Amino acid sequence: MGVPLSCCAPLPGGTPEATSAVEHPWERGSGRDTIPCADVVQLSGGTFLMGSQDADVNIGDGESPVRSVTVAPFGIARHTVTNARFREFVDATDYVTEAHDFGWSFVFHLLLDAQVRDASAAPAGTPWWRAVEGAFWDSPTGPGSGIEDILDHPVVHVSWRDAEAYAHWVGGRLPMENEWEYAARGGLERARYAWGDELTPGGEHRCNIWQGSFPTHNSAEDGFVGTAPVASFAPNGYGLFDVAGNVWEMCADEWNTNPADPAKGIIRSGARVMRGGSYLCHDSYCNRYRVAARTSNTSDSAAGNLGFRVAFDPR
Repeated sequence: MGVPLSCCAPLPGGTPEATSAVEHPWERGSGRDTIPCADVVQLSGGTFLMGSQDADVNIGDGESPVRSVTVAPFGIARHTVTNARFREFVDATDYVTEAHDFGWSFVFHLLLDAQVRDASAAPAGTPWWRAVEGAFWDSPTGPGSGIEDILDHPVVHVSWRDAEAYAHWVGGRLPMENEWEYAARGGLERARYAWGDELTPGGEHRCNIWQGSFPTHNSAEDGFVGTAPVASFAPNGYGLFDVAGNVWEMCADEWNTNPADPAKGIIRSGARVMRGGSYLCHDSYCNRYRVAARTSNTSDSAAGNLGFRVAFDPR
């Protein structure tokens, strides 16, 4: 892995050799019973208005124009995959994440003690990240850390390929980008956020994002500096939690700068779409907690703010 992007999500160096579905040595759906039916929302699909034309739209990200999109029926998890659920997968399959193969992952500097922070390299241009040896999904801030106290937090330090492997195991898949936005909107048309047009209606925080001065001081007015337990905030209209903030959510789609007209867009080879923003998003540099916002990262990227939720085809 190499230099992070200047936005929320770090970017490893190198180009993945493959971007198609990962080959798995275990039977598809063998872990299906680990996700209770009550944790999956069945959506009937339909036509909705995708994208944004807000004044602060990120044109280069392909958020606009607003267009009519139709999605077929599908199911989607109410929340992102937790440490507890991912541990069940690893215990059952002996799966090894890509971060383990690399030997390190990116951790946000304020989450590290001074000794680890000073001993870890800071990429040029993004000094808030540290490349921490031994930072993995089960040791999220490096050697000596663990997940026993954060089993209900979203799993992080997993790559797109790791996420795809887990989804295969539970008999699902990663959501397509249009499915993700349809579900995240919760039935609201043209809303700026998953809950409406105000970021903090009535002064109430609705998501885990950055407050204060990025990247040195997080006032944690929403209650969290790093990840929050899933379902810490009210769900959207479809019963989905944390579709804004907390951790970026990986989608199945290959990145194209013009999803409304892919033939006119630029495909970044090996890159995949990510949605929702993370606990590091702040409107001073990254307002991608808006429901139409999008970004990308390579299939082998892993960091302390990247996670995922699972989608399911109708049975």
